[in-house]
Amino acid sequence: MIQNNNQGALQRPLGTGFNAQSTTNDVIRGIDLRGKMAIVTGGNAGIGVETVRALAAAGATIIVPARDVEKATKNLKGVGPVEIEAMDMMNSASIEAFAAKFLASGRPLHILINNAGIMWVPLQRDGRGIESQLATNYIGQFHLTAALWPALKQANGARVVNVSSLGHHMASFNFEDPNFEQREYETLQAYGQSKTASNLFALELDNRAKDFKVRAYSVHPGSIAGTELGRSASIDLWKQMGFLDEDGNMRPEILAGLKTIPQGAATSVWAATSPLLNNLGGVYCEDGDIAELLPADPSVPTKAKLHQSGVQQYSLDEISAKRLWELTESMTGITFRVS
Repeated sequence: MIQNNNQGALQRPLGTGFNAQSTTNDVIRGIDLRGKMAIVTGGNAGIGVETVRALAAAGATIIVPARDVEKATKNLKGVGPVEIEAMDMMNSASIEAFAAKFLASGRPLHILINNAGIMWVPLQRDGRGIESQLATNYIGQFHLTAALWPALKQANGARVVNVSSLGHHMASFNFEDPNFEQREYETLQAYGQSKTASNLFALELDNRAKDFKVRAYSVHPGSIAGTELGRSASIDLWKQMGFLDEDGNMRPEILAGLKTIPQGAATSVWAATSPLLNNLGGVYCEDGDIAELLPADPSVPTKAKLHQSGVQQYSLDEISAKRLWELTESMTGITFRVS
């Protein structure tokens, strides 16, 4: 019996009946989260708000760590029960302070959704010199999960969901120069490698944590209308990506494929709660199911929609996942000992 998803060994759709049009209400139907504790980063905007709403409606108590507490309070008004705490994903001291406060409460943590992220930004670095998309989209996930590990283990059955992206197709992880110190900065490459890192982290975390009843997943939410995620991208970049035509108008085929926010949040909620995943982890999910594993050779035919779905094999590579874990500890000084 296959025990892990190394090299995509478990990466096969389950036939859940959900699809790109499924919403959070669809995937949460029949799920009872009363007595469960969840933390949702980035829960104050976009699909994060909808993720919080769906989990709270099923009975969970949610904590939303946010850089802008005032904005979070405003955006989450009427959604509850929700606790809002200050935390900045690019500030390691802030992550430590948030986690310490939660651990001091003595509560178990049943669901951690690492939803916060940035996309296609100019070159910026955090205080450690780490490129900002890598710092926010992956390093922050690693650090927060490590800091909250005692509470996850205490839950005696917990899930960690990393919100990744189809953007991992843009780049594998560059172990030689992850922070663009020796090569010219390219924002799409930086974004892509940060999402590949998120997939590799979920794979290796699941391998290490499943003996403690903690399972991990990465998810692609889809291309979603009405979020703030792409606010830093230039018109030229949107054209380069094929979203806009030469006149700056959204291409009809792109417009037709956009998800609503409840559709975009659905896979995160499904991965965090579905009983179909009770004995399965380390997989990359999309559209309310496990995604198809793409062939290493892109010329090989696949069922995936024009290669606009599915997961790349390099982001589920066992050796890369272990190497990334070690590199992350070395880069950050964070020791994540799963024991």
